[in-house]
Amino acid sequence: MPRLCEVIAALENLWPAERAESWDAVGTVVGDPDQEVTRVLFAVDPVQETVDEAVKLGADLLVTHHPLYLRGTTTVAASTFKGRVVHTLIKHDIALHVAHTNADTADPGVSDALAGALDLRVVRPLVPDTTDPEGRRGLGRVCALDHPLTVREFAARAAERLPATAQGIRVAGDPEALVRTVVVSGGSGDSLFDAVRAAGADAFLTADLRHHPASEFVAASAHSPLALLDAAHWATEWPWCELAAAQLDEISDRHGWDLRVHVSATVTDPWTAHAASTATARPSPATTLPTSASRTPSNAPGAPN
Repeated sequence: MPRLCEVIAALENLWPAERAESWDAVGTVVGDPDQEVTRVLFAVDPVQETVDEAVKLGADLLVTHHPLYLRGTTTVAASTFKGRVVHTLIKHDIALHVAHTNADTADPGVSDALAGALDLRVVRPLVPDTTDPEGRRGLGRVCALDHPLTVREFAARAAERLPATAQGIRVAGDPEALVRTVVVSGGSGDSLFDAVRAAGADAFLTADLRHHPASEFVAASAHSPLALLDAAHWATEWPWCELAAAQLDEISDRHGWDLRVHVSATVTDPWTAHAASTATARPSPATTLPTSASRTPSNAPGAPN
């Protein structure tokens, strides 16, 4: 059985800490480098629900995409919810390792996994990593569809292929416009609007789109329509867990570690319900809101096809 330091070294090779953004908090948060590792759980969020799942599973290592202490702390008291996470991990000898923005830009990374879940062919990074001579690493991915779909059809595909959430998929743009080229970026993506427009895409699928940036983007794209598809943050990043687990499985086989690697089935998206608008008073046709597609939540993510 490998020691934690050996497994962490393999993970750091996949997602080097030095490739994380300067503001990020990645790497090992909890864990004894000399402890043995037999079972690993991947999840998006280091919250009590996923930690409890790791305990129940008998995992020795929990690998999450989101950091536990992104902005630092002065306490790990169990009276705080993050402190309770730390106490639970240590009490059960479970290590915690984080791969965040270093996994976003990796090759393959978070957006590659998102593209794979949507059956998209990756063409290139949206914002290339200038330190990568092969031009494969970077933020976001410019992708191609095998055959054109309408915005409505592509939104339906996203709603079907991504894990179910209360939000579903919100759409801004002409639902009947054709989509041939798509940009995807797992997690919050409205800082990428300029790069998306320069990429000449027909649609941009990401998460956490705010009102003003989205409104301004739609207005600026009026003469070259570009649809926005806004999915739940957690749903756009969950496919990475399956990709990362497969990568560690391959490493385990190569080294003869016999690790048992799992992907969390716990839905940690914070939104738990969605009420569709049913108001009888409607805006005039000139100010009709963009079409939206939604799905009802489920108790566990539906694995992408």
